[in-house]
Amino acid sequence: MTPITEQQLQDILAAGAGDPRPPLWTAPLNQGMAAGAIDTPVRQAAFLAQVLVESAQLRQLVESLEYSAPRLRQVWPRQFPTDADAQACSHAPEKLANKVYANRLGNGDEASGDGWRYRGRGLIQLTGRANYAALAAAMHIDAVGNPDMLAEPTGAVLSAVWFWQTKGLNAIADRTAGSDGDEHFTELTRRINGGINGLPERRAYWERTRQVLGVNR
Repeated sequence: MTPITEQQLQDILAAGAGDPRPPLWTAPLNQGMAAGAIDTPVRQAAFLAQVLVESAQLRQLVESLEYSAPRLRQVWPRQFPTDADAQACSHAPEKLANKVYANRLGNGDEASGDGWRYRGRGLIQLTGRANYAALAAAMHIDAVGNPDMLAEPTGAVLSAVWFWQTKGLNAIADRTAGSDGDEHFTELTRRINGGINGLPERRAYWERTRQVLGVNR
């Protein structure tokens, strides 16, 4: 594997000279990609394009749970069937997480606090105690005891790499080098996002990353 450089990450991000992200993220990204066999420019380009959009360009590492009451009713209609139900959790992130993630994803009940404790974190937001436990076992990190480590560069990258591995995404990334690469990149987006949200932005980062890393098609 050829590691990416700070200059390459700066170019991919289109970041200014004083931007703190390239020096902060280059080493964790290289370490994580090496651990996950994301070890060719083709795989690196696909991985970076996806995680940059998922994390708002390495800026958003924790799930935002700031919702208005009307928005809560749209996103979680079962949990919030009335305006009064929604109002109780409006702009109350911890209360909201404990309610909507209770008794799911390996979490305990609402009173356990697991919903908030294991809310989405990382470059590809990992959610739920069961996923944190699986990550901890696979990557030998204390993600269950210290879930906030996923909101820091090393943990954030490792959680995304673990997700990438468990979904078998290297095999799909390899196929993005072919003549039908666009189709496979779209499939990567679906596997990560559950849909094709932000696909034009993902494609733009993919194109730029391939140029910076010297991937020819």
